[in-house]
Amino acid sequence: VIEQELLLVVMADKSQDSVRNPHLKELLLDNMYHIGLNSSQPLVDMFAGVKFVCMGGSSSRMGEFAQFAAKFLGVTASENLCTTDRFAWYKAGPVLAFSHGMGGPSISIALHEVAKLLHYAKAHASIIRIGTSGGVGVAPGTIVIADKAYDGALQPEHTLLVLGEPIRRPAIFDADLVAAIHASAPEHLKSRVVVGGTMSCDDFYEGQARLDGALCDYDNDKKMAYLAKVAAAGVRNIEMEGVVLASFCRAAGIPAAMVCVTLLNRLEGDQVSGFHPDTTGPQNLVLHYIRGQINALAPSA
Repeated sequence: VIEQELLLVVMADKSQDSVRNPHLKELLLDNMYHIGLNSSQPLVDMFAGVKFVCMGGSSSRMGEFAQFAAKFLGVTASENLCTTDRFAWYKAGPVLAFSHGMGGPSISIALHEVAKLLHYAKAHASIIRIGTSGGVGVAPGTIVIADKAYDGALQPEHTLLVLGEPIRRPAIFDADLVAAIHASAPEHLKSRVVVGGTMSCDDFYEGQARLDGALCDYDNDKKMAYLAKVAAAGVRNIEMEGVVLASFCRAAGIPAAMVCVTLLNRLEGDQVSGFHPDTTGPQNLVLHYIRGQINALAPSA
């Protein structure tokens, strides 16, 4: 089943609600089990003013990001407010810093419950994933702002089995948000920032054409031929969540973007060593964007 593009354009209207499920109205109480919240709580008060949901895989990294955001924006960061051990989330002024775990299934769960949280809290926010990745033809330390996400077959869509049937949703990030983040790059980061495609795989090893996993049924020539095809498609980095993020948020009408630093150039190797380039670049870039948005909305003196 392929969803009609016209329907998706209507659903992506930013003024609309972030849920597309009429059955939620039938629930007396909606338990958002994995994030430890439910619809009976005073979510409007708890999340008043949230305009930006910044997501990353690691719970500890998002805790550090919340502290960085608080200092950068001149606000106070909360402790981890998640009452389960599935995810972690922190509030720092207008920013909700949220860990999504690793891979498509994990971020899908997080996105469903964050979208419902925004709905019950009557909050209108964009979602920006901040993470790490493997570069494709770019140097380690490059900051890639994704404009679209491809699956491992280089299709710009996410395929999800629903009732046993494949549902294909386009995986395109919000063009206005992508452009605004790109334009926000401070001088010391501009030379490192590129806009391009990302490829999201279901696996870290074989799915990303690595030769260093426990299983491998292909040789280096086949690996390099595949990566050359990936590069020719305009892909600049490889990770594991972007295709779900882009497709889900487009269908839900939530503006979304993804900003990832590259740890290595996959055309030159597979191993992620103990030495990493500066990984704070995406956080810095996104916070410059957020501060610019806050300043633009502030009343003039």
